[in-house]
Amino acid sequence: MNKIAILTGATGGLGKAFLKELLKEDIDQIWAVGRNKNKLDELCSKYGDKIFPVQCDLCDESEVKKILALIEEKKPNVKFLINNAGMAKMSKMINFTEDEISKTIEINCKTPTIICQYVIPYMSKGSRILNISSASSFQPNPYIALYSATKVYLRSYSRSLNYELKEKGITCTAVCPGWIDTEMLKKEQNGKKIKFPGLVSAEKVAKKAIKDAKKEKDMSVCTLFVKNEHICSKFFPQKWIMNIWGKGVKKYVED
Repeated sequence: MNKIAILTGATGGLGKAFLKELLKEDIDQIWAVGRNKNKLDELCSKYGDKIFPVQCDLCDESEVKKILALIEEKKPNVKFLINNAGMAKMSKMINFTEDEISKTIEINCKTPTIICQYVIPYMSKGSRILNISSASSFQPNPYIALYSATKVYLRSYSRSLNYELKEKGITCTAVCPGWIDTEMLKKEQNGKKIKFPGLVSAEKVAKKAIKDAKKEKDMSVCTLFVKNEHICSKFFPQKWIMNIWGKGVKKYVED
């Protein structure tokens, strides 16, 4: 039985960093899930036959079922599932379209939950699930309100799932990074250069997340800066933290 890893959002900055870490693991194949065929082909060209491309729009439930069909066909032993794909937008909630709201909730909450349901029956003792949440899940964050709320769901779900799967020897880790320096991170908004406190590389986040998952932690928090944010969210009033955050971010947001 082939030992595999499934990685969504494989063609993005953090996805590529996770892919490099997975290549170091004792697995036969990495199922790289992404929307863009050309980018998936690039991964195959660069890393060879160990990459199995799965072109899939994770905002479309019928497309997500492709993953289930492949699993049922090949019946692999899934050693890693990394739900990395996600959506984010910095804006006042009033400026979101209905489609943007639906797709954000779909890909950040519903899709990783459904994929876990598909994959868990094909996991064995020592298998790892990593769901990419965010430091934004530690407290409410105006102007990224929807993103933060979806990441609260994913963090809570992941930690609870970890508890439920202990008897099977499977771990689930909520990965909670701060700002990650990738090409996907918008560097300018409304003509203003955005400052990202505690900015960290994708490689550092991926390495720490895999390491924490192997330690059977239900949460992975990368860098001292983000750990301090987590502590502050527990001991300081959330209204106070929201006020600091809101004032710092509002200058980048359209009215």
